[in-house]
Amino acid sequence: MSNVLRTAAAVGACKAARGLLRLMHRGGTTTPGKLAMKVDSNILETVSAGMDIIVVTGTNGKTTTSNMIEHALTASGHDTLANKSGANLLPGVTAEFTANATASGRPKSHYAVIECDESALKQVVPKIHPKVILVTNLFRDQLDRYGEVMHTRDEIRKGIDACPDAILCLNADDSLVVSLADHVPNRVVYYGIDIPVGDQKEAEISDARYCIRCGAEYEYTYHTYAHLGGFHCPKCGYSRPETDVAVTGISRTAMSGSDVQMRIGKDSYSVHVGLPAIYNVYNAAGAVAAYTAAGFDRQEIFSALSDVHSSFGRMETFDLDGTRVQMILVKNPAGCNQALAYVAGTGEDYTAVFCLNDRTADGHDISWIWDADFESVCADPHMISVLVTGDRAEDMLLRLKYAGLGKRSAEIVRTNSDLIGKMKQSSLPVFVLPNYTAMLSLRADLGAITGKGACWEG
Repeated sequence: MSNVLRTAAAVGACKAARGLLRLMHRGGTTTPGKLAMKVDSNILETVSAGMDIIVVTGTNGKTTTSNMIEHALTASGHDTLANKSGANLLPGVTAEFTANATASGRPKSHYAVIECDESALKQVVPKIHPKVILVTNLFRDQLDRYGEVMHTRDEIRKGIDACPDAILCLNADDSLVVSLADHVPNRVVYYGIDIPVGDQKEAEISDARYCIRCGAEYEYTYHTYAHLGGFHCPKCGYSRPETDVAVTGISRTAMSGSDVQMRIGKDSYSVHVGLPAIYNVYNAAGAVAAYTAAGFDRQEIFSALSDVHSSFGRMETFDLDGTRVQMILVKNPAGCNQALAYVAGTGEDYTAVFCLNDRTADGHDISWIWDADFESVCADPHMISVLVTGDRAEDMLLRLKYAGLGKRSAEIVRTNSDLIGKMKQSSLPVFVLPNYTAMLSLRADLGAITGKGACWEG
């Protein structure tokens, strides 16, 4: 079979499979890509040829940061492809590009924003040749899949080594991420937060306490959260680099978002980030760094950040028969601590829902819940009642009891249907903190009830 016919067959197979799966109300995010690659092993490189592509990877914040960049491009009139479904492994990325190509394999869009799994980066980027690679942060995540955080760092480095022409946008506050710039020919743009944020607990620095170069313990001039901040090695001098894009002030944080002062080079701007929590300030800074590094107008991303919407299951809000339900994905200690701090800082009485599964996509090792600061939320007098669900509900409830749950009303709920019924009955706002597969399942049921689209609909 000729290359032209092979490409056409792969595109046709992908589109047919996706159409059929979505007719069956399934996402069609991965299987069509596997089918396309089986027909034509080079299909991804063909259907992405000539595009300007921004790739976002890292442990936390990939989906939201990608959403910020894509929202800015689309709002500015740039026809943009994005894997909004969150299918960020090679088959999912292949399915997205192939399904949005012409019958002959030509890309329909000139621009793309792709969220990519850390371990899959080395498979994806050599095929799509991105213009920019943004790395958000590196925390322990899915230990049974990735191992320790240095393994994740090394997996990302393999992807970077395959793209010497890509511009790297790296989080200057993360000592592990900064090390990705060592001995590479790439142009590097650093972003970060130039000021301390909140109080730092010593245990939270555990992911990167020691210098990646010489092993000495880091010193910090300031912290933001976890091991992020103004790190410095007193022995070898390895330290936080100067930032090209930075948040230099935070004047307001609220449930409606944050008002910040942001610097690009020597120029300063007032920016509203339309999503709450400090980690979304980081996501916004990363989005600005990638957007401007790719050559787009900074005012476009500033404008888009002011009205950006929450991503699927990430700070997403539902109106459940008059009860406000906010869903916040948690999947590792660092992200969970920030979510817990946000919930405990709202200053209003609420019902908390914790959902814990241990399926393959979550990582079968759930020991991370003992490293997360559930004590902070259990000490919050505004947490009035608790619901717990998921495959490992008993483990989650035990963790909360050790964290100081006390005499609060706490109940294990076995099904999404029963959980939704109890949330409807709540006279208080509800915060739902699920891990990944628990989020997907509950989000599907909440979306069906409240009229929100499926994940693959963006």
